[in-house]
Amino acid sequence: MSADEVIPQGKYVVPALAQGLSILSLFSRERPSLTAPEIAQKLSLSRTTVFRLLHTLQLMGYVRREPDERHFSLGPALLSRGFEYLASLDIIEVAQPILQRLRDETGLSAHMAVRDGREIVYVARFPARSTVASNVNIGTRFPIHATVMGRMMICEYSDEQLAALFPTEPLQRFSEQTPTTLAALKEMLKKDRERGYAVSQSFFERGVSSIAAPVRDGAGNIVAAINITAVDAYIELPAMHGALKDAVLAAAAEITRWLNRDMSRELQTADMSTSTSGKKTRRSERVHA
Repeated sequence: MSADEVIPQGKYVVPALAQGLSILSLFSRERPSLTAPEIAQKLSLSRTTVFRLLHTLQLMGYVRREPDERHFSLGPALLSRGFEYLASLDIIEVAQPILQRLRDETGLSAHMAVRDGREIVYVARFPARSTVASNVNIGTRFPIHATVMGRMMICEYSDEQLAALFPTEPLQRFSEQTPTTLAALKEMLKKDRERGYAVSQSFFERGVSSIAAPVRDGAGNIVAAINITAVDAYIELPAMHGALKDAVLAAAAEITRWLNRDMSRELQTADMSTSTSGKKTRRSERVHA
């Protein structure tokens, strides 16, 4: 892939803007992280130029530096800009009525979060209608390893991915239940992965019970997590592992189905566009034959 193939040329093209957008376009589900030298090679740009572009994109939140300090991946600023990689606008728009219904059905606060490095970021919230409700706001951040929504988002990570995400120990403790070693976290993630959901009582904060489930994109990757929480109210474990768990899993599955349907529609549109373009090309060839 050369710069001429990726970066548009023309009288009115702003080179730096085109180069920055081309960097963002390199990331994909198959290639979620890249090093600066890899970017420079793929775009045929100097390392100095790539360094400056990455520094600017990082300051603006469009890319983030991974824990190994070498790789870069797409950043949280894309959540509010509608870039396809995270499809966050679609996720939030799709999730809102489903989360609202989940809140109404269970009587508990319902939330959605996405991952940003070693933290989760809340992107949707429907507080319980009772006087005691979850007080987290949009944009609230919590550590991944200490929250059930965080665990949901990394429960399918490989050992290599987890080691890169948590390169040092001990992990910060927030309660008696917080895993402080990577081995302890892996054991929790293994159980989460087998169940397909996670349940906690005072896991991160005393007096807060939570049930979380993952949300997947069209490729089957976990891109977000949802949960319901009860504050200052003990919920019996049979209920948490029963009807409440079923409601959360059903909501997560519904959000996933909508995301998959939107992706299928986009693919069909792209196929139709390609087919139409091909027909026009063949017609043009016949005219000029």
